[in-house]
Amino acid sequence: MVGKDLPMDLRYLPIVAQKAPDIQERNSGTSFGGVDDIDHIIIHPPSSGTTTDGGLVDNTTDTNEHVGPYFDNTTKREYTAAVGQPAYLHCRVKNLADRAVSWIRKRDLHILTVGVHTYSSDARFAALHTDGSDIWTLRVAPAQPRDSGAYECQVSTEPKISLAFRLTVVVSKAEILSGPELFVRAGSDINLTCIARHAPDPPSFIYWYRGNNVVNYALRGGISVETEQRTRTSRLLIARASPRDSGNYTCAPSSSDSASVVVHVVSGERPAAMQSIAVKMAPLPSFLLVAALTVDQSRATFVAIQNILTGLFMSFKLKLKLNILRFITR
Repeated sequence: MVGKDLPMDLRYLPIVAQKAPDIQERNSGTSFGGVDDIDHIIIHPPSSGTTTDGGLVDNTTDTNEHVGPYFDNTTKREYTAAVGQPAYLHCRVKNLADRAVSWIRKRDLHILTVGVHTYSSDARFAALHTDGSDIWTLRVAPAQPRDSGAYECQVSTEPKISLAFRLTVVVSKAEILSGPELFVRAGSDINLTCIARHAPDPPSFIYWYRGNNVVNYALRGGISVETEQRTRTSRLLIARASPRDSGNYTCAPSSSDSASVVVHVVSGERPAAMQSIAVKMAPLPSFLLVAALTVDQSRATFVAIQNILTGLFMSFKLKLKLNILRFITR
């Protein structure tokens, strides 16, 4: 019996010509090609697998020993994707022949795809493959935090061989370094810096909005944007700001949640004046609260005093806000 006459289940296993130890050689001139007794062929099954540093099991063996399908050892096996963006896991299989490639989710052993067919009710999962290619891709679009975990690329050999992959889905958010609110003196520059935090890949674009509209560079001179994809950073500069430039500014990277800042452009020395008003008025509620705590009164009396203090504090906040709005609208 020669290799091509072996049963289908045996043809895809590594075969080495050796004599069985309990059978005497019938003919010293017999070669592997002339052996016609299956007992003279010892089948070496695939490796039981080793564990990599990342904890992913590798069931591949030296490619020089393979006759049937095997995995490319250079395959990337750990992927990161942002929430709401597509995630792709790529499995490269050599010498596949007529065998099938499946993708399995390890946490529940759910078969997601077989070949190019999807076996999941979740339409976000799909198998991608190009004829003639040895790459079988699992696409998850859009990716969600619950998709994080281990996945397995499996080939229908006997026994089956598999390769583990890990997907991490992160929440990418934009951050404007000035904080949620910014006061700028008229005539000075508005300088806003936005960073896309935890973005797996550099954003393809970062847009700036004022209100609901994209910042219009043609509306007035002195507006510029510098975006560095490598550092995932964008800077909006508005030179010689005027009160008309006040408003809500939003930084919106292509693959991250947006961030906003309210910019107030005020005239003259008003930013300093507003700051001094806040410093002078802020200690008042704290002083009254400490005084109330030192009074030895019944619980009911203390609650009443606390309510009064709360009212005073709210009145203080309202007064401060009205002063700020008065300065801005003059």
